[in-house]
Amino acid sequence: MPGSICHKNAKIVTYSIDLSLWATYSSSMPKSADTTTGPLPEWDPERPYNQLPDLPPPVDLETKKILKQCILSRAAVAELRQAALRIPNQGILINTVPLLEAQASTEIENIVTTSDQLFRYRDSEENADPATKEALRYCQALLNGYRSLTKKPLSTTTAEQVCSKIKDKEMRVRRVPGTALSTPGGKVIYTPPEGESLLREKLANWERFLHERTDLDPLVRMAVGHYQFEAIHPFTDGNGRTGRILNSLFLIQKGLLSLPILYLSRYIIDNKSEYYRLLLEVTSDGSWEEWILFVLKGVAENARWTTGKIEAIVSLFFDTGAYVKEELPKIYSFELVQAIFEQPYCRIQNLVERDIAERRAASRHLKQLVDIGVLEVKKAGREKLFIHKKLLRLLTSDSNGYKAYD
Repeated sequence: MPGSICHKNAKIVTYSIDLSLWATYSSSMPKSADTTTGPLPEWDPERPYNQLPDLPPPVDLETKKILKQCILSRAAVAELRQAALRIPNQGILINTVPLLEAQASTEIENIVTTSDQLFRYRDSEENADPATKEALRYCQALLNGYRSLTKKPLSTTTAEQVCSKIKDKEMRVRRVPGTALSTPGGKVIYTPPEGESLLREKLANWERFLHERTDLDPLVRMAVGHYQFEAIHPFTDGNGRTGRILNSLFLIQKGLLSLPILYLSRYIIDNKSEYYRLLLEVTSDGSWEEWILFVLKGVAENARWTTGKIEAIVSLFFDTGAYVKEELPKIYSFELVQAIFEQPYCRIQNLVERDIAERRAASRHLKQLVDIGVLEVKKAGREKLFIHKKLLRLLTSDSNGYKAYD
């Protein structure tokens, strides 16, 4: 259960959840009637939950409802995977979709920036504001984690490395007590386990569940594992963002996706109150079925959304290429079109570094693309930014349509 705002005093660190919904999931709420509810150890939100049960829980994790939704979700993810393979250059996705995920995931923690700022400062964050820098670190943590899967499987070490990158300092499993989650009004709603050895035991169990319970669908394991990671709450900060990155990495490791492009944080933002409510109801009531269904539906919804977005990007890519080739045949190249799609905020140096053209020619090429309406130019200090507005609008809006070139 991720927190966002840190309040410190001599004895306790609490993380306020940005919701005015305490009445929705107060300690007096009725117990769930869900048939997946299992026996629960005594739980007090104000005391460390050292009795957090190991995985798997003693309930049916693949009920008929879950299996039915799992089929739909797996189909949507498979379609997304195929869509990603059809794009001319997968670098276009790597350089764009993770930034959108970074913006949404950090927004869940009340760290707000814009996609425009992220694309602008992706390659040079020196002059970016603190929120943009933090979101860019999230994106880098996601990509670093993705690359690490070629060397070692998902583990506690992966989580520590991801969280360290997000927070821009060394983050290790908590050694000191005094962490709790609270509402903005200060009401403590959950106190995670404490004690480094216990936390590492819980994380080892989490790892074994993810990797060894192959009788369960990977999407179900992801949903269950996400709850458990948030309930363990192994770090003093950054748990929510770390957990969301681990979801993407797990699906890649299990072969459901080839790239970290499942934009799940968008779904969480749209259903933020339900996300927190269902997390807490697993703890209080053992309501696993509703939680798993929530995650599976989010996977399906966002896989379909991202598939549509990829198909629109591919269409715009080929339309742009055809238009540039017709209007500017002397400078047209497939590599030039790729460059302005991988870099929606393109700099002269980007073309130079790709050996597309020397500096003077690169400057001339970009200006000609401005003249025919493909790019717009914007002064930023001593340099010029060449902005692919059609692509940016496509990436940042729910619509997959775009205006044709004149």
